[in-house]
Amino acid sequence: MRKLLVLALVGLVAQLIDGSLGMAYGLTSSTLLLVVGVAPAAASASVHLAEIGTTLAAGVAHWRFGNVDWRVVTRIALPGAIGAFAGATLLSSISTESAAPWMAAILFTLGAYLLVRFARPLRTGRAGGRLRGRFLGPLGLVAGFVDATGGGGWGPVATPALLVSGRMEPRKVIGSVDTAEFVVAGAASVGFLIGLGTEGFLLPTVVALLIGGLIAAPLAAWLVRIVPAQLLGAAVGGVIVLSNARTLIRSAGLDGPLRPTLYALLAVGWLTALVFAVRALRRTRRARATVATATAATPATVTTTVATGTAATATTTAAGASAVSQPAPFRPGAVVSGVAVVGAVGDGTPAGLTVVGTPAPR
Repeated sequence: MRKLLVLALVGLVAQLIDGSLGMAYGLTSSTLLLVVGVAPAAASASVHLAEIGTTLAAGVAHWRFGNVDWRVVTRIALPGAIGAFAGATLLSSISTESAAPWMAAILFTLGAYLLVRFARPLRTGRAGGRLRGRFLGPLGLVAGFVDATGGGGWGPVATPALLVSGRMEPRKVIGSVDTAEFVVAGAASVGFLIGLGTEGFLLPTVVALLIGGLIAAPLAAWLVRIVPAQLLGAAVGGVIVLSNARTLIRSAGLDGPLRPTLYALLAVGWLTALVFAVRALRRTRRARATVATATAATPATVTTTVATGTAATATTTAAGASAVSQPAPFRPGAVVSGVAVVGAVGDGTPAGLTVVGTPAPR
């Protein structure tokens, strides 16, 4: 019973992280399962079976909020399913002794990637146009294969690639990746079922992870407002790196004084990434504050096109002011821009407005 409670806590923590970052449910839960002694294939199989439920709930929520680009989902989910099925089949066919270093190496690499990514602001491009299938297909294939063989990696591989492309809104990137992951998790589960049989799934583990994830789903929305994603991503990346470094060091036979030295170097790297993450967060906040201050100090300008001739009414608004209407005898198509002030001048233009266009004869 105690172990199931621990596993439910693992699912809860993993979902809190995933809901705040848009990634890392599989990375976090697989890493923690490996730490408590679960076999690599069984850990990945159980995590993906639990993800069928969590990703379904996340996909429905994103769909209801309009965060899903179905064109991207269909073009990334099917290749992702193929890659996940192949990865699950491969992981099921190798021994536990061989799979442990392989899976730890993948998780270590992805954890290091999280450290690097969140140690600096994510720079997105400004390219326009639609994402092409020749980009989405290979991306889904690679992300799905890494996800199944590493016990996680769909989000860390797919989400940054789509964000950097600059051709989708961030909310639609996260919503589309989460929705497509439902298909990927299902394909990986089928692959593990064929390779391991039903005994490969630790059903109590699956249920515990699922319960913890469903409980954490609404809490994640609150957590994302409290803990900056910049800091959370760097912290999680460090935990994943240190946790999987133990397996890699052990498999490489690095004993003696070299082991604590490696751990110390990794800890210093983690601390450095956290420092850079804090600096990047402060720079981002200062930039946003500067933009907000400049916006508040500059009065808004409203442009109105007058569609009729004499007796037309131009209604304009300004920041912090109510709308006012004044007679505006302009020619059709004249443009009025500026800040509305109650009152009128001789030609019928509201006082304080600049007329771009030619007033009609009075």
